[in-house]
Amino acid sequence: MSTAHADPRIQLARHTVGAVTIVADPTLPPHLLQLVDSRGNTYFAKQHRSQARYVQETQAYLTWRRHLQDHAPELVGHQDSTHTLLLTAVPGRSGDALLPGSDEEERAHHDAGAALRGLHRATNRRGTGDMGAALADRLRSWVARADSTDLLSGTQRSLLLQTADELAGTSMDSAICHLDYQPRNWRVGDGFWAFDFEHMRRDARIRDFARLEFRHWQAAPRLRAAFFTGYGSHLTDTEQRLLEHFGAIEAVTAIVRGHEQGDAVLSAHGHTVLAQLS
Repeated sequence: MSTAHADPRIQLARHTVGAVTIVADPTLPPHLLQLVDSRGNTYFAKQHRSQARYVQETQAYLTWRRHLQDHAPELVGHQDSTHTLLLTAVPGRSGDALLPGSDEEERAHHDAGAALRGLHRATNRRGTGDMGAALADRLRSWVARADSTDLLSGTQRSLLLQTADELAGTSMDSAICHLDYQPRNWRVGDGFWAFDFEHMRRDARIRDFARLEFRHWQAAPRLRAAFFTGYGSHLTDTEQRLLEHFGAIEAVTAIVRGHEQGDAVLSAHGHTVLAQLS
């Protein structure tokens, strides 16, 4: 995307907060710009390629952000025609830049649990069978995508389809979920902030822990303990079993997306998770 004056991200910022200057940051993905206004306030301008993702993230900021209280950026402006958002910048470092094994890393997971608790508690609905059936269908659809390019062994396929059958008959609580809740989407400094809400929607509450469980906590159980201390409750045996079922969705999604994107690390992660679940 261009950073010229015609860039819709710059146009939205100028229309909303006045004159802005681009802050050069080669580490940012192409769809993000960091900007500063004449008063020294810093923003991120984000343009979605997908209208659906734009709509989902805009709704998240307008409807559900308040449940995270002071733990999320603010939506300053948005433009439907260009799928563009203007957000306040939050201070600190990315959660995935914290030193592994440090007290700061453990505190970040604790604070992440406390922040997510507010969102879940405010939007929780008691269990019904509808959510399980929908997630079973989602899992089966990912298995079908994997089958189309022969990515699964017979044993792996059987495990995934058996898990789908079990999910279909399971009642589970739902809540508004982030669904990509992990350190790369956290900022940590004098406070804690979560961002990147483009996947946020109502889903199984326990599923919001899946990225952390299978990408971060397996090798560092103390981080899991810190998170759930902040969250205010630890998983029951039934909830832990349900989380393992959601690991099946995490696994096959990683296998398919890794293949489609040529990402061998992501594919290997998916196969590792399946091996853990078997």
